[in-house]
Order: sequence, then structure tokens, then C-alpha cells
Amino acid sequence: MRLLVDMVRGKKVDEALSILKYTLSPNARIVAKTIKSAAANAENNFQLAPAELKIAKITADEARTMKRFRPRARGRAAPILKRSSHISVVVTGEGV
Repeated sequence: MRLLVDMVRGKKVDEALSILKYTLSPNARIVAKTIKSAAANAENNFQLAPAELKIAKITADEARTMKRFRPRARGRAAPILKRSSHISVVVTGEGV
């Protein structure tokens, strides 16, 4: 997740979405969805023009990890860590 976030940090929203569209990672859709949501909130709540929006700050922080166990040979168990993350996006207008 952090690799994708680092790719789009500091770019315009339109440019960031086009980069994520052609990225092969399945997590790119999740990051793109979060950026679209932040842009829509900026447009609706603060009347900012969508063409002028720029990603000022974007972070992917660690969230809860679900812990599961898989049986292994000779009665042992191996852990499975299902990781998740919190994505935060701050967008600003170009002139702001």
C-alpha cells in the first residue's frame, strides 16, 4: 500500500487517478477510491474546483492485524497474519 501512496503523493488528483488506473496492483483500486472520495468531499463541502485539486498529504498507516492459524505437520500450527491499513488523504486547491 505504501508504494502506491508514495507514487501519487504531491500530484494532481486527475494525474494520480490515471497513474493508479494503469498500475497492476489490486490495492490500486482501493487507493483510487479513497482519492476520489476526498476529491468529492472537497468539491461538495468547500466548493473547490475538481480540476485544481492536488494531493497535499496521503498516508497509509498500519491497522489491525487478524491472526489466524494453519495446521502444519506433526501437530504444530503456523500463524497467518491478515494485515489491513488506514489510508488518509488531504487534498488542496492549487491556489490555496
